Amino acid sequence: MRSVPRQPVASQSDIRSRIPGKMSSILILVGTESGNAQMVADALKPVLETAGHAVDVSDKAASAMDLQAHDVLLVVCATHGSGDIPTNILPLVETLERECPNLSRHRYGVIALGDRSFQDTFCGGGKKVDQVLELCGAQRVGDRLEVDASSQPSPDEEALAWVEGWKNLV
Repeated sequence: MRSVPRQPVASQSDIRSRIPGKMSSILILVGTESGNAQMVADALKPVLETAGHAVDVSDKAASAMDLQAHDVLLVVCATHGSGDIPTNILPLVETLERECPNLSRHRYGVIALGDRSFQDTFCGGGKKVDQVLELCGAQRVGDRLEVDASSQPSPDEEALAWVEGWKNLV
């Protein structure tokens, strides 16, 4: 069995010419268990594209190589269990934490989904991803959005309001 090197997540920005200062290449990283984070990511993609950004969505990124084609990361991450990171994004977070690659050329935002009735672990998944990206030198843009499922049954609505301001910062 031959090992094949991993290819970075495909980027639309590789196809389009980039206008400096006008458009970013954004990778929306989805951490989901039940599909809510994916629903949020799917709602945000056209808003960011309409603002002139090249946008890709991935729930399979597993290493820093998968992030290379993008200068901006937008993490949409649910929380499950005892404040845990969803299993689909866990390999990426563990790899970044272990290898601590230099992500200083990346800017990022975080939308953390949780349930405030679990006070000690509220939005724990998104908070952990935020910490790891900061540890690797990435620069967070704007405040982290923490969506409470116990008071906001449609997380995409709150995320859509938040992204209106965030899209202008990147």
